[in-house]
Amino acid sequence: MGIDTNSTTTYRQLSICGHNGEVTAEQTLPAPASAACCTPLTAEPLGLDEAQDFARILKALADPTRLRLVSLIAAHEDNEACACDLIDPVGLGQPTVSHHLKILVDAGVLHREKRGIWSYYSMAEETLERIAAFLSPA
Repeated sequence: MGIDTNSTTTYRQLSICGHNGEVTAEQTLPAPASAACCTPLTAEPLGLDEAQDFARILKALADPTRLRLVSLIAAHEDNEACACDLIDPVGLGQPTVSHHLKILVDAGVLHREKRGIWSYYSMAEETLERIAAFLSPA
């Protein structure tokens, strides 16, 4: 089997035909379309730092409880909710909810604002826009 300079491939086909024994036939075929190599890039791929940043964000979101918390906050007026309003809907204790919220804040998915004894969480729009742009086809 070989490849000529005109991007065709020569395949040797063997067939066994009962009493005739082994027969060899040569046939030249064009290279399959899937064999095309090195298609041009249409957008700049992620660099290492940006890939690590996205991985950190997506890892924070890759938990059902945290996704529910983000969804709950997004469903509140002004995309903002008090931590006290997030405990009952997810059915977890306050320390567990606080732990999940901290992970989302540390990943840049949420902003946290302390008001008196309560913490209010809001969507980090800039991070969500980056994720949307990354996941959207160019």
